[in-house]
Amino acid sequence: MTLPHSQLRVLAGALTVLMLALGNLCFPIFAAGTIAERVSETVLPNGLKVLLLENHKAPVITFQVWYRVGSRNEAWEKTGLSHLLEHMMFKGTKRFGPEQFSRIIQENGGNDNAFTSADYTAYFENLSADRVGVAVEMEADRMANLLLREEDFGTERLVVMEERRMRTEDDPQAVLQEQLQATAFQQQPYHWPVIGWMEDIRRLTLKDLQEYYRTYYNPLNAFLVVVGDFKKEALLPEIEKAFGAIPKGVPPAQEKGIDPPQLGERRIVVKKEAQLPFLLMGYHVPNLREPDSYVLEVIATLLSNGKSSRFYRDLVREGELVLNAEAEHALLSRDSGLFLISAEPLPGKEVVQVEKALEQELDRLRREPVPAPELEKVKNLIAASFLTAQDSLFFQAMLLAQFEIASSWRAIDDYLPAIQKVTPEDIQRVANQHLIPDRRTVGVLTPLAPSKEMRTAPGFSIKSKTVR
Repeated sequence: MTLPHSQLRVLAGALTVLMLALGNLCFPIFAAGTIAERVSETVLPNGLKVLLLENHKAPVITFQVWYRVGSRNEAWEKTGLSHLLEHMMFKGTKRFGPEQFSRIIQENGGNDNAFTSADYTAYFENLSADRVGVAVEMEADRMANLLLREEDFGTERLVVMEERRMRTEDDPQAVLQEQLQATAFQQQPYHWPVIGWMEDIRRLTLKDLQEYYRTYYNPLNAFLVVVGDFKKEALLPEIEKAFGAIPKGVPPAQEKGIDPPQLGERRIVVKKEAQLPFLLMGYHVPNLREPDSYVLEVIATLLSNGKSSRFYRDLVREGELVLNAEAEHALLSRDSGLFLISAEPLPGKEVVQVEKALEQELDRLRREPVPAPELEKVKNLIAASFLTAQDSLFFQAMLLAQFEIASSWRAIDDYLPAIQKVTPEDIQRVANQHLIPDRRTVGVLTPLAPSKEMRTAPGFSIKSKTVR
């Protein structure tokens, strides 16, 4: 499955979907002591990094393989390779035939899946702890021995094209977000969507996929994260035996060019069948590698996290302008990304009214210091959310991996202390520097009435959902 560019959406969406993987058999561990005290890092001779985090409260385990390759590693006219290769990774090796991977995991009482984002492709298995060897064996096999066959490629390419039609082209808000991203990023590879452009997907060849696999699927460009009920002294030798003989390969180039500073506001309008208009604004902002990113985390929570947030209070409850309004920050993106603000006007309300109200909220941040009690409440909310989310073993592993992709897994230890240091003056400074019209791209969805063909199509409905 594909994951959108924004890493906060990745975290929230994956947690919602995948908490089912381990149910309630998970326990918070990051709150007690630093990550550095609990995580064991080992680098095998072939360059594969292994992160192990023991948690013995329940006999379960999550085994994850992360490749440092996503849509940002693709090239013009070759978009969609990362996601298509994710599909092909389930088509078998000489040892395990097509479609056997998931069936074997299920027969061992586990579940598995994979996801692709702009910055990475990840594969995981959630199993009873005594069955972890099954995941180790099969993941090592497909890292080195994947069979890429023309018949499988042709079928999966059609599957991905249909996925794009259903998830993007039939979803007005998804189309708007895709177009806004393509406008906001003009040079760096966040310009194109994770799933790829339809015409590019149609033109991809099996040779393209084979070259991509050889370039990016090797120990030097991957790492493992294992969290759960195991002993390092027992599991690590098993991992070394399975993965250690895989040739290290050549480390692919990872540094990408970034867009020059934006010279002024950009605007786009998307006209598509929809029930309501939609407004989306993206501001160019720094990511985890710069201190201002933590201030932006606070700003996003201040604006839109919960019913006491400013957007909900001023625009939903009191202003009665929107059905909902959200702010999100791409903290864990590999390259600098966007601070997104979205809003869905209530029926009868105009987009121009909503945009004006949102700009007033940002202007207030620039002009007025946030009151101390409000700022303290926001910090407490961030801390509670950060720690509570770690009740999931899966999420613990995912968090380690996403910090590793963005910078280093050890940066997790910096997160809450940095949040606590944010001052009202920091918020004003960052809002005045980054959340200004000259740094933003504004996208507006203008609803069109459905065509006669659409209205008479079986099961016709117009999707309307909030960007989160």
